[in-house]
Amino acid sequence: MTSVSELMETMEYGPSVEDSAAARDWLARRGAFGHFIGGVFTEPGALFDTRDPATGEVLAQVTQGTAEDVAAAVAAARQAQPGWAALSGTQRARYLYALARHVQKRERFLSVLETLDNGKPIRESRDIDVPLVARHFYHHAGWAELRDSTLPGHQPIGVCGQIIPWNFPLLMLAWKIAPALAAGNTVVLKPAEYTPLTALAFAEICQEIGLPAGVVNIVTGDGNTGAALVAAEVDKIAFTGSTEVGRAIAGQLAGRGKRLTLELGGKSPFVVMPDADLDAAVEGVVDSIWFNGGQVCCAGSRILVAEAVADRFETLLNARMARLRVGPPLDKSTDVGAIVDPVQKDRILSICKAATDAGAELVGGAPGDGCFIAPGYLRNITPANPGFEQEIFGPIATLSTFRTADEAVELANNTRYGLAASVWSESAAVATDIAARIKAGVVWINCANVFDAAAPFGGYRESGFGREGGRTGMLDYLAEAPVDAAEEPAPAAPVSATTGAGQPADLDRTAKLYIGGVQKRPDGGASYAVPGGLAPLGSRKDIRNAVEAAAKAGKWAAMGGHARAQVLYYIAENLSARAAEFAARTSGAEVEAAIARAFHYAAWADKFDGANVQAKPGHLLNVVNEPYGVMGISCPNAQPLAAFMSLVMPAIAMGNRVVVIAAQDDPLTVTDLYQVFDTSDLPGGVVNIVTGPRDDLAKTLAAHDEVAAMWMVGGDLAAVERAAGGNLKPVWAPAHRDWTGRPAQGETFLRHATQTKTIWLPYGALPEGTGSAAY
Repeated sequence: MTSVSELMETMEYGPSVEDSAAARDWLARRGAFGHFIGGVFTEPGALFDTRDPATGEVLAQVTQGTAEDVAAAVAAARQAQPGWAALSGTQRARYLYALARHVQKRERFLSVLETLDNGKPIRESRDIDVPLVARHFYHHAGWAELRDSTLPGHQPIGVCGQIIPWNFPLLMLAWKIAPALAAGNTVVLKPAEYTPLTALAFAEICQEIGLPAGVVNIVTGDGNTGAALVAAEVDKIAFTGSTEVGRAIAGQLAGRGKRLTLELGGKSPFVVMPDADLDAAVEGVVDSIWFNGGQVCCAGSRILVAEAVADRFETLLNARMARLRVGPPLDKSTDVGAIVDPVQKDRILSICKAATDAGAELVGGAPGDGCFIAPGYLRNITPANPGFEQEIFGPIATLSTFRTADEAVELANNTRYGLAASVWSESAAVATDIAARIKAGVVWINCANVFDAAAPFGGYRESGFGREGGRTGMLDYLAEAPVDAAEEPAPAAPVSATTGAGQPADLDRTAKLYIGGVQKRPDGGASYAVPGGLAPLGSRKDIRNAVEAAAKAGKWAAMGGHARAQVLYYIAENLSARAAEFAARTSGAEVEAAIARAFHYAAWADKFDGANVQAKPGHLLNVVNEPYGVMGISCPNAQPLAAFMSLVMPAIAMGNRVVVIAAQDDPLTVTDLYQVFDTSDLPGGVVNIVTGPRDDLAKTLAAHDEVAAMWMVGGDLAAVERAAGGNLKPVWAPAHRDWTGRPAQGETFLRHATQTKTIWLPYGALPEGTGSAAY
């Protein structure tokens, strides 16, 4: 037997295994699981096994959901939704509060069940996942209470289909169900095939608190069940999972008028500046990439270290990595548990092999028996290496170096993803400068993988769109105040003009495209007849040129809101001076509306603020509204001037640059705006105008990888949404309306012109015991 003195020399941990008897007894009592539909569990159907990834043991048998099961769940949710929405905010809040309390009452049971089903260490389930589950229901109980006073005019969407992954099974459930219920929606949720058990335990909690039947429905199954839910008659789909599946969902929903939130993959940079506290940064790596076995979409999987400190950092990293314990997930001393399934383990190892075959060196990362892989990292890796490009989704990071801050930012942004980033520096100026320049939805400064229900979470670019958590996440589960929609006149087919038909008799004027601050003839050299003359017949090459010009005008956002406001006020002033001239082409009402839009959004340019959010102690949480960058806008085929200004002014007020497809049948009023823009100090490339066949041009614009968001009023929306799915840009389709009226302006337009970046900064002293919850 080992003596106490020997233990003091080695400081080895003995086994300290969490008792799983209560969870196993529950599984034995339940037997095979059916779905949870309409407040009751259905009889089991065709069954599949769910296993403990650490041992391969079968834990339970769960029903494979069919399209008929999904339809029954959607019908139950549809029937329950009016009654649930009709409850007062206080009544809905009480149910959410009860869910939070019952999660807390079953905290140990849920933690053990999660670890059995998922393979993550019990410390993570117990100290991070389940407390955050309760936090989300508490937080959203508050939103249920405050919805009508804080978000007036908004209404529930209806029935929400929700598909969650296996890496945080119960926490992802809470992320999605809590805001949906607080907003007044009902849900049909499909948990991951590998990890359905805590969702089914949550269904029991719904029964325990007396949640009205049909408000929450849970259908288990594989990807076919998820596909059936996407195809079902729901009003919104919220999906967390791979980018590839997210792209397929976006394509399937194109043109169906369904709301969509996508939280997808990531390849997040972990930037260590030369002045960083290296010991703290190494702990950050542990919290970032080896937390949950690296099976975290926002894991800091690309470690970028300043060359000046790289050797010292790597020495510290190797020493820390060698002390991490890989082992049984229920052991309280385990740091890294099991990979969720052999299929996922094989995928991780195959990417590592491809990376080493391409010249990288793997440090650590040895596979163990069963579903275990030791922590590791790939060094001597180039940006073109498969290990640098692909989301490994396991406990394997990459490590590369940089020399300057600009190079660090360039490497950080050298990815199709944009979910999260972590920046380490002892200089607040350096850290916040890097954070501002990294294209990611969440940035942690001198910390990593910190989450809270009040903190919006979601990505840029191919990491998806929409947010979960906080005020922004609530808005994604609410419908905006309705407007009086009008029918848009269908455009006539533009016929290339071969004569001077349609030109005024007294003056031969030639309208041109407006690209990069300069009038440009269309690439094809053709025009088409419109009222008042000939309009340029734009083509895909003109769209390409316009997007390139917009991409080069990035300094517009850096000017700041006050400077942009002055330009917009100047636009209003110069348009007012020429009001009679423009009114002769359209109407006085349109001109007045156009001037009003410039004034309105000039006022908003420096006032559409983010927020400082109360979240975890010891952190300052800033939610910042950032421009998308290059936006595409397709205008309706009516009220050409008023609609153009109603759509363009909010977008550029927020710092975006736009490529605009003008009203197809009557674009000449808009093409004349170049003189107003040129005399108003608007930088070239901020506004670019292309005329011609709207649907064709809009589809080309939506497909362009440099375009980050797309607005379209009328036209072939389905084709545009399919094209936008290529790089997963959000598409907003506001209803055609009277663009001279007040419903044609307001904060709704500004919200769709921005994306939120959540920045976590250390703030004050951490209360004792509230450091890294896992390590």
